[in-house]
Amino acid sequence: MRLSTLTKVAAVVAAVVLTATACGGSSPESGDGPPVADAPTFEAGTTMARLAEAGTLRVGTKFDQPGFGLQGLDGTPTGFDVEIAKIIAAGLGIAPDGITYTEAPSALREEVLETDRVDIVAATYTINDARKERISFAGPYYEAGQTLMIRSDYTAVTDKESLRASGARVCTVAGSTPEKNIAEFIDPAQLTRFDVYSKCADALRTNQVDVVTTDNVILTGFVADSDGAFKLTGESFTQEPYGIGITKGDVAFCEFINTTLQAAAADGSYAAAWDSTAGEISGEPAPELPAAAPCS
Repeated sequence: MRLSTLTKVAAVVAAVVLTATACGGSSPESGDGPPVADAPTFEAGTTMARLAEAGTLRVGTKFDQPGFGLQGLDGTPTGFDVEIAKIIAAGLGIAPDGITYTEAPSALREEVLETDRVDIVAATYTINDARKERISFAGPYYEAGQTLMIRSDYTAVTDKESLRASGARVCTVAGSTPEKNIAEFIDPAQLTRFDVYSKCADALRTNQVDVVTTDNVILTGFVADSDGAFKLTGESFTQEPYGIGITKGDVAFCEFINTTLQAAAADGSYAAAWDSTAGEISGEPAPELPAAAPCS
């Protein structure tokens, strides 16, 4: 089987969860980052005070998703989620070289928070009630929608309604929101599940599956990386508000993150984060920051 560029990159990862220390400075992919707060002060005992004093922020993110979280050959991920993490870190007075990144595949996002391997998860992480039983969310900071990706020469599927009748082989990630959403449109035997979306993209390229389904912005990155082999089909059929995962019940940290994101939207840092990552791939202008949900 011919490995795609993404799989070659993913081969750098030696384990399911791998921590890589971020490199300082700027790069064409990630831009210069937001301005870092100068010695901010926080109420004693809060998560913000602890992180600011330590001068480090541990971030769980994806390592295989172009535009949102893709690990480079130097071990450092780039993408919109990574830039959002930098915005949060900057509000704590932490520069990019004070951030460490841990791979957080869909099925492990709650676990890396619950086991204190990360301080936040920024990983195309849809806010929903089931997840809120285990962790809390700040945000949302972006709203995506689930759609379908097919090979450019594949004609049997045009939208979600044609999936079952066509018998198409559908791939998504185990434990993800898209897995639950797609269930009503296919028979169980049609579904293939992997732990990361790059494996679905490889399976699509090698004709082992016919359709990959997840959020539109994730699939747009794979389409851009496919040299014309893939395309999107059909309209988005869900609303997926992306949030920042944090330890359950940390209301003060949630409120800090929301305030920090609102400030970034006002000063242009949020738009710059989009334009240098997902926006560069999709060609879409920076979205408006969604209204923050109540912290709990």
